[in-house]
Amino acid sequence: MTNPLPRFAPFPEAPALIADYLAERSAEESVAVGPAPWDIGALTAELLAPLPGWLDEVCRWLNQTYAWQPQHVIPPCWMDHEQLAYEIAAFAFARIDAYDDAGSVVLWHEQYDRFLTRMNNALGKAGDDCRVGKHDPRPARFALAAWPSRAEAVTAPDAPAHAEETA
Repeated sequence: MTNPLPRFAPFPEAPALIADYLAERSAEESVAVGPAPWDIGALTAELLAPLPGWLDEVCRWLNQTYAWQPQHVIPPCWMDHEQLAYEIAAFAFARIDAYDDAGSVVLWHEQYDRFLTRMNNALGKAGDDCRVGKHDPRPARFALAAWPSRAEAVTAPDAPAHAEETA
């Protein structure tokens, strides 16, 4: 009988710089002060540099290992979807911690299911196109453009909503 387990790929290892940062942050006598490595918007350029490549490997691993249905596939343009980039970073780091005990592994898999739901809600119908390499800019861009800039909102807080009607 042949062993079927060698075909299972291991989870991608975190880059050395990130692994060292994690170790320093978790050391009992650590004096390391800095953002959590999954808070990608708060990381220094040095810490952020190796993350996209590793997170892309994580996405490929998740797709290869878990994506049995089209809606389970993380699209190749995941980095263009800011909310996905944050979620994937948090999920990847949670995977590192999860394999310390079996109970945590079960919770991580439950988190994976919730991640898929959030990913599909965020992508909406555009997700089908993204998954086959047809990424368009954010479909809701028009709604975001309707928001006034902060400077406009601060300088004219009492301005009538329809200035042309009051003239």
